[in-house]
Amino acid sequence: MAPPTSAAPIPSAGIPALQRALAEAKLDAWLLYDFHGQNPTAVSAVGLQGHMLTRRWFYLVPAAGEPVALVHAIELGSFPPDIPGRREKYASWASLKEALARLLGALPPSARIAMEYFPMGAIPYLSRVDAGTLELVRSFGVEVVSSADLVQRFLCRWDAAQVESHRRALAAIDAAKDAAFARIGEALRARETLLETDVQTFLMERFAAAGLETDHPPIVAVNAHAGDPHYAPSEQTPTPIRAGDMVLIDLWARGTGPRDVYADITWVGYCGEKPPERLERIFRVTADARDAGLAALERAHREGKTLQGWEVDRAVRDHISSQGFGDRFVHRTGHSIGLAVHGDGANLDDLETHDTRPLVPGLAFSIEPGIYLPEEGLGVRSEIDVFLADDGPKVFSKIQRELVRIR
Repeated sequence: MAPPTSAAPIPSAGIPALQRALAEAKLDAWLLYDFHGQNPTAVSAVGLQGHMLTRRWFYLVPAAGEPVALVHAIELGSFPPDIPGRREKYASWASLKEALARLLGALPPSARIAMEYFPMGAIPYLSRVDAGTLELVRSFGVEVVSSADLVQRFLCRWDAAQVESHRRALAAIDAAKDAAFARIGEALRARETLLETDVQTFLMERFAAAGLETDHPPIVAVNAHAGDPHYAPSEQTPTPIRAGDMVLIDLWARGTGPRDVYADITWVGYCGEKPPERLERIFRVTADARDAGLAALERAHREGKTLQGWEVDRAVRDHISSQGFGDRFVHRTGHSIGLAVHGDGANLDDLETHDTRPLVPGLAFSIEPGIYLPEEGLGVRSEIDVFLADDGPKVFSKIQRELVRIR
């Protein structure tokens, strides 16, 4: 199973770079906090996955000076010794408040500190610290601002090894998808009953053979089931795949290395030689919208511009709306990708949220518009992954240009 967090920890060597970034942003510190895993971003940033920490902990990285970990007395031994900085302990609620007052009081007056908070909860992925803890921290006279830019810069950007892990995972899931469509065709020719769940199991076997892991089995959705963006095949919906059916396959996986990142694609096929015109129509609109999003990124790179997540969503959504299907595109255009399939970086979103985070080099995300018409027995989504390299956006997989003919 994939780890529950989405970003790589800040290595010891990264503390000086982080402190320079804090100074540049006129921030006095980054205060990381967690209790029982409610802030997976902090757990990931400090590299605490798998450590038994059942009490509140704080990790303060000041813009200048030594980092400090504030940990409950019974869990000092659970806090890894290789995490840089000194340790302070607390036991009672009163000693916790005293320690926080001391740590935050050592910062400049009216200090600005970053936490996993976003104004009005507008970006849920960065709204990890509960309101009571924010009240507690603010009671010491500091200003709390969002850590969104720090999270992107230090936790979400891929290094060269991660890019290669993504490319390996893409090649493997792309081959699995091709094999699944071929298996459906084989069953159709043999007049064999093949269920959605059979294809899902087939794909999971392919993942295992390729050394991949995933947080959830793939989506295999036939006809109206494809009109439900998060449909999950199960024994409760035993659906055979027959001639004349459309089939959507959405699959995502990563290698088993501790820093391997995900790949995530969606393709659509038709069981027959000539798909219905309506299916062809919504596929073409969806694919053109996907390409409009990629084109917007490529154009921005040529012009030296940095887009925000919502702007790419808008380019994609406007195309679908112009073709009369705007109300049938009911989710964001794309999500951040990292150690978890849904990462902590910028999403392509101007629907569920208004994501103003910049799309900076090193980030990766999906572009996956969809048009959902379950009442017509149809649903199309077309998904690619984009990595923002220094020399422009990169797509390392095949891009679906036509419906797959399954026969």
